[in-house]
Amino acid sequence: MTCLSFVLLAGGQSRRMGGGDKNQRVLGGKPVLQHVLDRVDRQGGPTAINANGDPSRFANYGLPVIADVIEGFAGPLAGILTGLEWTAAHHPHCSHMVSLATDAPFLPVDLAIGLQAGLGVDADIVQAKSNDRRHPVFAIWPVALAADLRQAVCDEGLRKIDDYTARHRCGVVGFLGTPDPFLNLNRPEDFDRAEDWLARQSKTP
Repeated sequence: MTCLSFVLLAGGQSRRMGGGDKNQRVLGGKPVLQHVLDRVDRQGGPTAINANGDPSRFANYGLPVIADVIEGFAGPLAGILTGLEWTAAHHPHCSHMVSLATDAPFLPVDLAIGLQAGLGVDADIVQAKSNDRRHPVFAIWPVALAADLRQAVCDEGLRKIDDYTARHRCGVVGFLGTPDPFLNLNRPEDFDRAEDWLARQSKTP
């Protein structure tokens, strides 16, 4: 079986939430980031949190915290590059990396297995999809792309995931769930909706 590493992208600035670490906000009794960690079957693979700033704020998770390898909050593509280079340097036995956003508490448990199953002759990179919408941040990447991605991000100034994956064979795997398994919590009202859904679930026999 392919060895996978996992990198949780927490390097954003959460502007729509008013700043701070939205993944540290408590939802249903635990931080959103813990929901992500608890839901995804990581198959024992090495896992890191990609975050800028003081790493001690993530100390409770017992995971390495890796800052972006390029400065200036360059977006998720910089986090993916950081994760690929971390995997190559510290876990060379892993051939692929799964990238995850940290603001989606209802992720499918079989996310990694599903993405991995999508790899093949027609797809080097595989992204998740739900309700006819792709989710480029939730994807599996060959670690061998690290040097190519570094050139695109650092030398060419590329910032959009779609612009990069358009250069490669990129597949899509669909996932089902209620609520949408990739529902991300960007605004305070998103948290309210998520709390309401969890409350309804707790009352279901």
